[in-house]
Amino acid sequence: MNALLVVAVVALIHGSYATLLIKGPKEVMEGDTLMLECVYSDSDHNISQVHFEVYLKYMHGWRTVWESDFSVCFYRMRVHRIADKLFLSIPRAGRLYEGPYRCVSDVDNVTEPDNSSQPLAVKVQYMDELSLSREGYSSYLAQPQEVRVRLGDDVVVKCSTSSSEEPSYFWHKEGSDWILPSSTLTLKKVTEMDEGRYTCRAEHPSVESLSKKRTLSITVLPEDAGWYETSNGRLLLMTSAAAVSLVVFILSMSVFLCRRAKQNKTSKGPIDDRSQKKPIYKASVESLPSTTGDKQPLV
Repeated sequence: MNALLVVAVVALIHGSYATLLIKGPKEVMEGDTLMLECVYSDSDHNISQVHFEVYLKYMHGWRTVWESDFSVCFYRMRVHRIADKLFLSIPRAGRLYEGPYRCVSDVDNVTEPDNSSQPLAVKVQYMDELSLSREGYSSYLAQPQEVRVRLGDDVVVKCSTSSSEEPSYFWHKEGSDWILPSSTLTLKKVTEMDEGRYTCRAEHPSVESLSKKRTLSITVLPEDAGWYETSNGRLLLMTSAAAVSLVVFILSMSVFLCRRAKQNKTSKGPIDDRSQKKPIYKASVESLPSTTGDKQPLV
């Protein structure tokens, strides 16, 4: 009996307080609109003295989201009231907007011992475009669209992307039922049968509609083909030509600057002939009629 009385008293006490809540999706796709709302568990409470706060992980703290347009760092948000309701909207949600949000009351007194809601963690689901990189010399220089290799060579291509969750990777060869559940395509000692178009596909583990794919072609050359006909050979020639052009440009500029500095050092400036001027006397032919009795030479 006493236990039931205690429970009733506790329920009565908690029932007299209105709880501040934040409503909204816990998950949103990148680029979609995110809408959050602050409400009280008791509709009689006024929402006019409540504001939103967002936890900025780059600033390591909660920041108030003011009404109208809010902008800090890379964050762009809008807070507005409609018929005594408080909303926070983000037109295009991005991965920077991922994190906790909460509603906080400006009133801090006995009637509202908890002046903030429980944080709402919003997760933004995303996946970037796929990137392909070939193992070896070309891995840091280009993203292959076509791989040209000689008969008997090895081919290793890595498929990767940035995603909110680690995706599942699959390689598929066009025109066959061949599927490789891996992010890395490895072909040892290629033959003519290995030639064709290969597609890498990445699938998000939580969002079925979120997937990306990228295709490259593999061409198998004869075993006696020149090294310059392969993809690595062509890339080597291009980078070598660019390096040679850069060296020639640097040498040309160095020679030009050296010659210019040498010319400036050996050349003479204009002769100051003021020291060679002769004085002009009053009785000289070069003199001009003067009404003064100055006998000093005119220089």
